[in-house]
Amino acid sequence: MFRTVATSLLLVAIAARLLSELPTEGLGTVDSASFLLIGVVYTLTLAYGLLLRRGRAGAPAAYLQVIGDVLLASCLVYLTGGADSPFTFTYSIAVVAASILLYQRGALVAAGASSLAFASLALAVQVGLLHPPLGSAYLATSRVVFLLVSNVLAQFLIAALASYLARQLSAAGGRLDLQAANLEQISRLQNQIVNSMPSGLITCEADGTVTFVNPAAASILGLEARRPRNIEEIMPQALQLGPGVRRAELSLDTPSGKRSVGLTITSLAGKAGSLLVVFQDLTDLRRVEEELRRLDRLASLGKLSAQLAHEIRNPLASMRGAAQMLASEPVVDSESARLGRLLVRESDRLSALVDDILRFARPPPPVLKPVNLRSMVAETLEMMRSDPLAQGVDLRQEGGEAAALGDEAQLRQVMLNLVRNALAAVGPGGRVRVKVEGEDGAVGIRVWDSAGSIPPADMARLFDPFYTTRAGGTGLGLSTAHSIIAAHGGRIEVASSPEEGTEFVVRLPKSSEGSR
Repeated sequence: MFRTVATSLLLVAIAARLLSELPTEGLGTVDSASFLLIGVVYTLTLAYGLLLRRGRAGAPAAYLQVIGDVLLASCLVYLTGGADSPFTFTYSIAVVAASILLYQRGALVAAGASSLAFASLALAVQVGLLHPPLGSAYLATSRVVFLLVSNVLAQFLIAALASYLARQLSAAGGRLDLQAANLEQISRLQNQIVNSMPSGLITCEADGTVTFVNPAAASILGLEARRPRNIEEIMPQALQLGPGVRRAELSLDTPSGKRSVGLTITSLAGKAGSLLVVFQDLTDLRRVEEELRRLDRLASLGKLSAQLAHEIRNPLASMRGAAQMLASEPVVDSESARLGRLLVRESDRLSALVDDILRFARPPPPVLKPVNLRSMVAETLEMMRSDPLAQGVDLRQEGGEAAALGDEAQLRQVMLNLVRNALAAVGPGGRVRVKVEGEDGAVGIRVWDSAGSIPPADMARLFDPFYTTRAGGTGLGLSTAHSIIAAHGGRIEVASSPEEGTEFVVRLPKSSEGSR
């Protein structure tokens, strides 16, 4: 590139001189030779460029270029006056180029070749072997010696200085390459850490424009399919919290549902107003905490319920016996007999309620055996189809084979409660689906109904004992089901929305046997 620029400047200089003089007899010998020399340089430069593009240029090609530069400089000096030519500096250019390409050895070779070429040219002109086209007056011997000594000294001094600078440049380039490699390694390590960390990480500008989202943040917030433009789209109130927040908790709406996240916001170094938001998904933790609180409430309530049930059962049995005897007396009138039968019936109802409370308070430990869930669900649905609640309801079973480790009688009770609740919720014309599915290390039963969503206020208390929204309900069905599934080492979950309906999901430990 440098050779091309230098040759182009020489071409412009010659052309400018010709235009200023406007020769009438055509180009002279010097001008023709100059244009020929320029053409040769352009041709060789093109050839060198092609060699470089093909990756075939090594040390021999570099030495060839240096020797060529010395010869071209000699031709230019010869055409412009010999030893007194103003273009003797072109030898120095060849030396500098050699020091860059071939370091100290190349610089010394170029200096020696330049000194030898200049001395040969000056002596040949001085003794009359060569006659420069522009002519050259005879120089005194002292003048020739001075030019030779000064030129040789200049070439070797330039070679020494240029080779030193080339070594420094090479060392600096090596250090720069090492630093670049270290920086690239640190950058890869940083990216690996950021991409593998379980915490979400988001950076944004002062106006909320998102600049980076790591994979954990995209997974937690459900951003795999899109990149948010502003942090307020995914984390409302994050900008209002501002930097310096060591611990805050937000409830976010994501494509996968509501998420509770605990976040820390700090200022990002390097740009004023930029923020670094680091957060963790606390949804499962909050669910477990709520589960523990519910279990604690159930344990306390169960203990109290058991005590009350025992206290009620004995006087209730005495009352029922007395009412039964009163109703069976032959001298009692019809009205007294009717009231006696009413007392017996209500006593039986209260006794059944006390039994339900006792089963809720102190459920018997499950006898774990392999249970074929498909068969158990089929038998339960077949029994429920004769229930008045199932009239006019599209009740179907889906899924394949799955075996769970559990107590079949207790699991059947759970299914009866869930299916009965679903039938009561949808009413005639509704749809109920019960699906059995196998999962990694666990199996599940999904009970879905088309009755729409459960209000958020009811969702929070859904498994609380004695809480019901249905007239005549005891509020013990779902709490009992929850206790049974927890005793099996499983869990029961619920999801509800106006568009997709309500679905209860029971997850149980998987059995290695496929049938009971």
